[in-house]
Amino acid sequence: MLTTEQQVGGRTDRDPRPVEAATGGLFVLAAFMRSNDAYAKIVGMDRRRFLQAGVFTAGGTATLPLIASAVGAQAAGVSPYGSLEGLDPDENGIVLPAGFSSRVIAVAGEPVGDTGYEWPIFPDGAAVFDDGAGGWIHTVNSEVFAEGAAGVSALHFDAEGEIIDAYAILRGSIANCGGGPTPWGTFLSGEEVFWAGGFLWECDPKGVAEATPHAAMGIFAHEAAAVDPVRQHVYMTEDQIDGRLYRFTPDAYPDLSAGLLEVCAVNDDGSVGWAEVPDPSASETPTRQQVEASTPFLGGEGIWYFEDWIFFATKFDNVIHGINVANSTYEVLYAADPDDVASGSAVLSGVDNLTVDEGSGDIFVAEDGGNMEVVIITPDGQVAPFARVLGHEDSEITGPVFSPRRDRLYFSSQRGPSPRKIGEINPMARLGDTARGGVTYEISGPFRGVVELEPTTTDTSTTTSAPVATTAAPSTTTTLVPAPTTTLSGVGSDGTGGGAGPEVVAGVGVGLAAVAGLVAWRRRTQT
Repeated sequence: MLTTEQQVGGRTDRDPRPVEAATGGLFVLAAFMRSNDAYAKIVGMDRRRFLQAGVFTAGGTATLPLIASAVGAQAAGVSPYGSLEGLDPDENGIVLPAGFSSRVIAVAGEPVGDTGYEWPIFPDGAAVFDDGAGGWIHTVNSEVFAEGAAGVSALHFDAEGEIIDAYAILRGSIANCGGGPTPWGTFLSGEEVFWAGGFLWECDPKGVAEATPHAAMGIFAHEAAAVDPVRQHVYMTEDQIDGRLYRFTPDAYPDLSAGLLEVCAVNDDGSVGWAEVPDPSASETPTRQQVEASTPFLGGEGIWYFEDWIFFATKFDNVIHGINVANSTYEVLYAADPDDVASGSAVLSGVDNLTVDEGSGDIFVAEDGGNMEVVIITPDGQVAPFARVLGHEDSEITGPVFSPRRDRLYFSSQRGPSPRKIGEINPMARLGDTARGGVTYEISGPFRGVVELEPTTTDTSTTTSAPVATTAAPSTTTTLVPAPTTTLSGVGSDGTGGGAGPEVVAGVGVGLAAVAGLVAWRRRTQT
């Protein structure tokens, strides 16, 4: 997620053109639309009219149909943890339900615990991994929009939840935003290089193996990734206003170095199809523009796999989407009312990273702005605040993720207050003298999905001085010639014809209702 200040400081030599030219005008749009109320200022058009208009043209790109979704005024539901109304913040400025407590585990520019490792600025997407001995490793991105200034860090906790180590597992990258864990124990970190395209990096949480960029998974503004271990697919979101949802099928799962990259198309009946991206390297044409019949998703954010479903967020329309990957059908789980968003009364707005409490099926969604809340969406359709961070203006909640026992929730305030100034902590960021480098928190309490885990004999050693990636990301190993863009008459779940014309595929079907998705999801969690 971008600030104007970050974007201006993030020009790189990956594309010699100015950022504005490289994005076809979307640079200005992304900076302008970052805050939810910015819609109300677009050429005098209020935000509801903007969404209902159904089309938008930027920088000479093709007219983009907006995704249709169930929109209606929604009051806060009933949280299984109780209401936050009338509760006072704790000593860390966080309002939490009864029985929960918070702990600051890392602050930008400060040593983490007794490790001596300095926590980077702008913490973002995250994951947690069981270390095999009762402890866990928490990996966290650093979203800095300057070449070589970003990366990924790791915190190692023992079985009692105490920090025993902290170290880098990726250095020298750019704009590491979202990501996700893999079932085989690595962390996927997406470079949100929106003006020139970024890599999806695979990182070793222990910091032993060198991080690897996977060009075969596409060169675009990578946000988050989720792995379906049953069908052996990786799903990826793209943070562009006309972004796409991608699916990668490795040639030799779980090796991600080679495979098939496809893009999603949602048909008018809610069925989901996939079509091959001719040139994953985007050497001539951005990946999102190579398949005309593919569906645009307005600013892809967090994504998570849970029991045959992928859930993902789009920020420009404040929608939480669901795709049942077992039967290839699409649902809308939540769509904020534009008037409520514009007035600040929406229970959930600025949707961003998300995770699932896999013991209960509850989805926890982080807000980028809004009123700085982590909001819960339960399988029975309740949408309600779970936690609220006070006093962190112009920040966003990032990286919600649970510990292996699911009794601790981690997240960050990306631009939360820090004792030192950003320019002092990371001069490469070129972001001035603001003392808002970010804070990472741990929330403990009686979560509904808590489980007991048996220790395993996995090697838990970590190496703080392990080799990490350098600033020069390797280019694609094969020169790909882009195939001509093909107008599809419809895309089936296997990439074949699905019967709907491109004028229908470009949308998602007005008839899909949020309640339908929630009912289907609830049935799944109860079986």
